[in-house]
Amino acid sequence: MTATTTARTAARITPLAEALVARTRAVVSRGLTPAVTAELVAEQLRGFLGDPELLTPDQQLGDPDCYRQHVLHAEADGSFSVVALVWLPGQQTAIHDHVSWCVAGVHQGQESERRYQLVPEGIGAARLVATEDVVNPLGSVAGFAPPGDIHLVRNSCSGTAISIHLYGADVLRLGSSVRRVYACPEGEQA
Repeated sequence: MTATTTARTAARITPLAEALVARTRAVVSRGLTPAVTAELVAEQLRGFLGDPELLTPDQQLGDPDCYRQHVLHAEADGSFSVVALVWLPGQQTAIHDHVSWCVAGVHQGQESERRYQLVPEGIGAARLVATEDVVNPLGSVAGFAPPGDIHLVRNSCSGTAISIHLYGADVLRLGSSVRRVYACPEGEQA
């Protein structure tokens, strides 16, 4: 499934979301490695998750066809973006990796994640292997940077799930944080 995007420009955001942007900007401006940036941004995000003042009512609306991407902020210099993803029951991503560091936190509901790695298989070939299944409840946060960021995410609860994602890229310009999409490994059901 491909996410739908609410608009090509970032939406009006709440004062609480503005505070998250300011804290993220302070971390990103330090010019640290992608992995360290993701770790520090993850620490900042934790305190905002679950707060009903973080998103506007429109930013909590899903789409019956696929998960919905609400771009809350894209930094003018392209250094980071803040996105709310709204997932109705059963909606999921394809198996994918990212163009940059990424931080994701569950704001409402619960998400499940299947993590993968590429295992070398001969010269110039690799096989995708599932390495871990993780259930991410409300308040959980994960941060990572390429390589080693291949996963599939889905709404694993009976209601709407909302997650807040921060990326070290301009998703308004790119349209997505996804770098590559992978075929489901043989014998595995997506």
